[in-house]
Amino acid sequence: MSLTKKGLPGLSASIKDKLIQQALERKLRQAGQEPPSRTLFQSSARKNAIPEEFYRFDLHPGYRQLQIMNEGAARMGVRSPFFKLHEGTAGADTQIGGKSYINYASYNYLGMSGDPVVQAAARQAMERYGTSVSASRLVSGERPVHRELERALADIYEVDEAVAFVSGHATNVSTIGYLFGPRDLILHDEFIHNSILQGAQLSGARRLSFPHNDWAALDDILTQQRHQFERVLIVLEGIYSMDGDYPDLPRFVEIKRRHKAFLMVDEAHSLGVMGKRGYGIREHFGLAGKDVDIWMGTLSKTLAGCGGYIAGEHALIEHLKFLAPGFLYSVGMPPSVAAASLAALRRMQDLPERVATMQARGRYFLETAQAAGIDTGSSTGYAVVPAITASSLKAARLSASLFEQGINVQPILYPAVPEKSARLRFFISCLHTEAQLTRTVAALSALLQNGH
Repeated sequence: MSLTKKGLPGLSASIKDKLIQQALERKLRQAGQEPPSRTLFQSSARKNAIPEEFYRFDLHPGYRQLQIMNEGAARMGVRSPFFKLHEGTAGADTQIGGKSYINYASYNYLGMSGDPVVQAAARQAMERYGTSVSASRLVSGERPVHRELERALADIYEVDEAVAFVSGHATNVSTIGYLFGPRDLILHDEFIHNSILQGAQLSGARRLSFPHNDWAALDDILTQQRHQFERVLIVLEGIYSMDGDYPDLPRFVEIKRRHKAFLMVDEAHSLGVMGKRGYGIREHFGLAGKDVDIWMGTLSKTLAGCGGYIAGEHALIEHLKFLAPGFLYSVGMPPSVAAASLAALRRMQDLPERVATMQARGRYFLETAQAAGIDTGSSTGYAVVPAITASSLKAARLSASLFEQGINVQPILYPAVPEKSARLRFFISCLHTEAQLTRTVAALSALLQNGH
């Protein structure tokens, strides 16, 4: 007899539903599957009892929270500062809505995006190889420009090899998610980037954070817990993108050696920014490439492209190239992007004065802001300088007021940072002039003094 309501005469609808549920649960268990929760189970005849939020995106909790935030901002007269449409190359200046702005919202630190030599390299690669390699690099997507870029990156770090991924975020997610597992421990700075957190979650490893730049706290955690795990990974950033400060890397190198752990440094914002030649935090501290096990960086900042890379020993890179899902199952980087990043890297090497100018401009902005009484947090002036407002609403209003004066700077709001740490975030490039920086600090200082 078919197990339907029609085939069970004389029983109430509730009893029929219960019998159907029990029968289905038995079948699921026999097949080695766990039945759905009883609180969510409904028969096909009662589908309308499933709460609407379970099958409507407009009722998804995340979307509803976004609506509440937008409605609250609108009631307070604050326009959304996001998704502004830039109409040309965004460097120290940009065009939005047909108007010119001093721009602090792009990490084009050395002015390589828009550089004629970099653009020419991208065009030549596109003309030779097309707009896409049309396959994973493992099968038929490999092009000479990929290998040239990776060789140049490995040379910067003085390590065996490097591998380039098509997404910076996915570089961290895929690398950490693949290399580590449930028997391992991942320790990271409390201000680490979201991509690291997502990679740790994917890996299934235990994850612990330590206070920002606090190597002593990390040492204590490892002393207590190292022997409870197989592999241990410590993850830092070269320059922290929200605060513009950096770790005492030699201390962390010593700790990782003593506790037999791996050390990974995310150089998304420090390559091209730190060191006399822009070679990053390694050059800043005079360390050897092998002092860090996993060097990671992005191609979208200093290197004027898109994507990320891992640099290190042969066994690490070969492993990732053949088995890391984010590389293995992804199409290869477009030739024009790889060529642009390679050209930007070579331009950085040929034009160290751009690095020196960017560093000088960052110091000038930091010192001028501090002299004006602006809270710049722990920034060291290396390209990223926050102006702490301690209020998301205040940060949004300041951003809007500065925009009206021809200055484009993004607010960083809760939940991206804690509410007490809400801020404006200024990205400084070698193309900014002292006059632009002075004008910006004066405008911000005046707004703060007037109670904005």
